[in-house]
Amino acid sequence: MELRQLEYFVMVAEERNFTRAADRAHVAQPGVSAQIRRLERELGQELLDRSARTVRLTEVGAAVLPYARAALAAVAGAREAVAEFTGLLRGHVAVGTVTSHEVDLPGLLAGFHRDHPAVEITLSEGNSDDLLAGLRSGDLDAAIVSVGADRPDGVGLEVITDQSIVAAVSPDHELAAHDTMPLDTLRGRNLISLPRGTGLRARLDEACAAAGFAPRIAFEASDPNHLVQLAAHGLGAAILPGDFAAARADRLHSIAIHQPPLRGRLVFGWRESGPGNPAGRAFVHRARQVLFRR
Repeated sequence: MELRQLEYFVMVAEERNFTRAADRAHVAQPGVSAQIRRLERELGQELLDRSARTVRLTEVGAAVLPYARAALAAVAGAREAVAEFTGLLRGHVAVGTVTSHEVDLPGLLAGFHRDHPAVEITLSEGNSDDLLAGLRSGDLDAAIVSVGADRPDGVGLEVITDQSIVAAVSPDHELAAHDTMPLDTLRGRNLISLPRGTGLRARLDEACAAAGFAPRIAFEASDPNHLVQLAAHGLGAAILPGDFAAARADRLHSIAIHQPPLRGRLVFGWRESGPGNPAGRAFVHRARQVLFRR
């Protein structure tokens, strides 16, 4: 008894037709018939009733079918186990990240590399929209991204930080007299922000749209440190994560925003259905253990 014979038998039973089963197996129809005949001779019983236009299982065939499926499933499981093992020997992990966060991503990658030295690891930077698209498409196995309150479709995630978004200005800026202000105070003022596609910019645009105005973006930069430099020279109010701005209190004055408050979440994300390769799944598992003590 050969696995190929069982496979052809299950296909014919499911398709109820030799030609369709052969098409599904990508072989010639006589080959399927011949293999099932050999299986029937070995078992000493007919498994299929070929007397009608639609092929039907005989009573014996109906009894054999669950065992044939179980045998094929066991073989598939064995192959998957081998694939998991070899994938961790010769696999690839693609990780993405936004810029300027406090996660020890190099340490995480180094620890994974020590455990799986043959796995190739690639790291790319991008904005949150592009990284989320990479997760959904499978181009990325995992990513650190910035999101709002809503959970992005098709992405599993765990929250790393949930913090306020503030306006940061130079000490001599006219807004520096305030420690807090309503969002509407930013209407018509020069703002310094990350570009579209980033989570922080999306939160700003959403909040301003809800308040009935579009933010006046005087300067854009993809590196938050550049936003700090521009704001420190008095060129506008930089929109920054609260903790990031607080760490630069020697150069900037942070102003909390309310009515409504602005908040952003930094998250570790992966494709909701799970990475499609063993190495990717192992990395997501390792990252969740390290970052969240899972």
